[in-house]
Amino acid sequence: MINKLATVLLVEDDETHAMLIMRSFEGMGVERIQWVSDGEQAMDYLQHRGKYTDKEESPHPDVILLDLRLPKLNGHEVLKQIKSLEELRAIPVVILTTSKNEYDIAKAYLNYANSYLVKPLGLDKFQEMVKEIEVYWLEWNQTRPNVRINEGKEK
Repeated sequence: MINKLATVLLVEDDETHAMLIMRSFEGMGVERIQWVSDGEQAMDYLQHRGKYTDKEESPHPDVILLDLRLPKLNGHEVLKQIKSLEELRAIPVVILTTSKNEYDIAKAYLNYANSYLVKPLGLDKFQEMVKEIEVYWLEWNQTRPNVRINEGKEK
């Protein structure tokens, strides 16, 4: 069963792609989809800055869908910042982009992307991919519990 209480952060500058993704998630019953359209907004959201200071309105997401081609701060830089911050690094980041460039793929994984997906051509294939993302990341995948762990000491 899809985790309807999950929060998904969608970082996508293409409004058409964003609307398709959000409609698909809403169709599966996911209630919290936060959409930002550039890299600076993504980092503001994740670090509760500016208009995102209310942590109840802007909770940390269970998964981030991140495009690479973004204005202001590109997706590679956003990913690098996310994975460098202790409070954010455990959040799964799925790169969802049009780039098949081997450099982009290698750089994303070098910066600890959890997955790299290329947006398929065609509406049906695109919607099918989004549904698979939903099932894997919000149904099958176990999200990080809110438990503090001391390195080297198991409880």
